[in-house]
Amino acid sequence: MVFQCQRDSWARQFTTRVVSCRAAELRPEGGGEPVSGFQVVLEDTILFPEGGGQPDDRGLIGDVPVLRVTRRGSEAVHFVPAALEPGAEVLLSLDWERRFDHMQQHSGQHLISAVAEQMFGFKTTSWELGRQRSVIELDTPLVTAEQVEALEKSVNEKIRDRVPVTVRELAADDPEVETVRSRGLPDDHVGPVRVVDIKGIDSNLCCGTHVSNLSDLQVIKLLGVEKGKKNKTNLVFLAGNRVLKSIEQSHSTEKALTSLLKNGPGEHVEAVKRLQSSVKLLQKNNLNLLRDIAVLIARDFKNKPAPKPLFVLHRKEGDSEFMNIIANEIGTEETLLFLTVGDEKEAGLFLLAGPVEAVENLGPRVAELLGGKGAGKRGRFQGKAAKMSRRGEVQALLQEFVSHQNPGA
Repeated sequence: MVFQCQRDSWARQFTTRVVSCRAAELRPEGGGEPVSGFQVVLEDTILFPEGGGQPDDRGLIGDVPVLRVTRRGSEAVHFVPAALEPGAEVLLSLDWERRFDHMQQHSGQHLISAVAEQMFGFKTTSWELGRQRSVIELDTPLVTAEQVEALEKSVNEKIRDRVPVTVRELAADDPEVETVRSRGLPDDHVGPVRVVDIKGIDSNLCCGTHVSNLSDLQVIKLLGVEKGKKNKTNLVFLAGNRVLKSIEQSHSTEKALTSLLKNGPGEHVEAVKRLQSSVKLLQKNNLNLLRDIAVLIARDFKNKPAPKPLFVLHRKEGDSEFMNIIANEIGTEETLLFLTVGDEKEAGLFLLAGPVEAVENLGPRVAELLGGKGAGKRGRFQGKAAKMSRRGEVQALLQEFVSHQNPGA
């Protein structure tokens, strides 16, 4: 079955009839609970069902939004949230921005794959049309920066040459099918096969929607390569309007950095490097100061005439090392310590230290009260706390424990 969207990729509206409608559920792409709705089959459609590496279209049937389109044998199945009457005449409206983006990326992939094979012998084994960028998997373990540059130059020259892109249909048993570049047909394919021709450059079996001239691609930007699986290389690219959007985003970022860093774009990298060095130095100095503060806090406690059997401290700034330094300096043979760091209204860290048996009994209860998790050994129990605001309850628990252990305390 060849749909109207494949015969005319530029059609934005189309009148057809409802063939069937049945209740069904749709699982959201990002996960979550299934959505109740209906699967609708039409006599024909301009909404492309996913296939050939190209995502499905979106649009409206009348005023009912189409949430997903999939292919089932010779049928395109439209998932909608409201029921439609079989036999009713309906007007389809296409989400053109999404469709044209897919056309640019898909035709761009055909062009890049064909030229990469002609120039370097790199065959395409798969590709993915992503939401932000697209990726072509090449059957080679290495693509050099020089090859990427030459490939980008060549494909953009062909775009400027305004090379026609045409689509034709062949019978599945036509001998010519064997001569056309292809990664194979789906097992449930029925009807004629479509061949997408880029004049003088490529002929490829494909079910997707395409531009009618390479000039419709506007421009292609190869973003570089990434290591693929099993000795393959992933080539990342943008085509058409995605290149313009990327430039717009980069320019906005550049303007913001210019304002923040108080220098020109050519100096941004060096300015950020200097800031990183300053931050690392400040962090190092801050850690040293925290260590000194921890030692002073511990010594102040120890120098008191009669140190109490329970020591409680909370500090917004600090880390696990800060708390452990205090515990090491005070000693935990006779004193029970409850230390916390972090924002009182948010999550933080805690340390319970003291006599081994006491900590083993109290540690899990402290973690439970703080809504956190922890672990410990040899007289120390520490972990993350989700409810720092309940520190008072923990202190009351520990005070009660100490009072029982030391009635005169």
